[in-house]
Amino acid sequence: MGNNFELQIFSGSSNPELAQGIAKELKTKLGEVNIKNFSDGETYVRFRENIRGRDVFLIQSTSGPVNDNMMELLIMIDAAKRASAGRITAVIPYYGYARQDRKADSREPITAKLVAELLEKAGVDRVITVDLHSDQIQGFFDVPLDNLTGIGLLIDCMTDKKLGEIAVVAPDAGAAKKNTKIAKAMNAPLVIINKVRSKHNEAEALNIIGDVKGKNCIIFDDMIDTAGTMCAGAKILKDNGAEKIFAASTHGLLSGPALERIKKSVFEEVLVTDTIPQEGRNGKIKTVSMAKILAKSIKSIHNNESISSLFEHNL
Repeated sequence: MGNNFELQIFSGSSNPELAQGIAKELKTKLGEVNIKNFSDGETYVRFRENIRGRDVFLIQSTSGPVNDNMMELLIMIDAAKRASAGRITAVIPYYGYARQDRKADSREPITAKLVAELLEKAGVDRVITVDLHSDQIQGFFDVPLDNLTGIGLLIDCMTDKKLGEIAVVAPDAGAAKKNTKIAKAMNAPLVIINKVRSKHNEAEALNIIGDVKGKNCIIFDDMIDTAGTMCAGAKILKDNGAEKIFAASTHGLLSGPALERIKKSVFEEVLVTDTIPQEGRNGKIKTVSMAKILAKSIKSIHNNESISSLFEHNL
């Protein structure tokens, strides 16, 4: 059952390649929008076509520069609301500030909640995102939120490699629940890396729970930031007799020393999706596109159809 709104898709400046891929999958063109910065750094947005009463989808990852891309998205939402869009859906393939989803210490913010409130205050009617850092973030929204997953896509890519005897590796105890489902889907044993995080962006891998000797190992995680955890985990797997070692992650932030660390690591390959554009990546880093999954979700939402089949990819 469809609706009476005409579908229009617009891209912010954070990930135009993914937006173009989504538009291609939907057999349509991106709408025209003028985005620029004033000399003092303020962002200006103006839609260059009529969106009154339209079903508007705004595609923008809030990856680095996080604050610039976040503010740009908020201004796009506000501009669409004031242009009388019929419905405004923010498609946020990577949801920034998601790691601060609770108070782990006194006098800390909960930025994942703050961002949700900012999006709603700006005027968004619905949000589509991919592999939130924690499921509880969905409860921060009072508008519908669809948290899609790229894990199934990564599983398919790793399965196609026909690696023989494999082990699915959780990079820490917190990821064990999700990786248990992945291990079951891949008919492989689960291995857990036991680690201690000393401070932000730094972790020390201590030991592993499970047997990896002679196996090809795949570490699955929702994101790779500075790659310290991933590379330390890969080394301890190698030290315990693993053969080839791979990493698969939905969000490749790859900030700071990440690219150099991966280049020098024991990884055969690091597979990420294009929720974040991968500029300057080295030969070990491979990218697979989320365009088809996101396009399916946009089409289904526009037509008021169920998208539940896209959430778990049969995990």
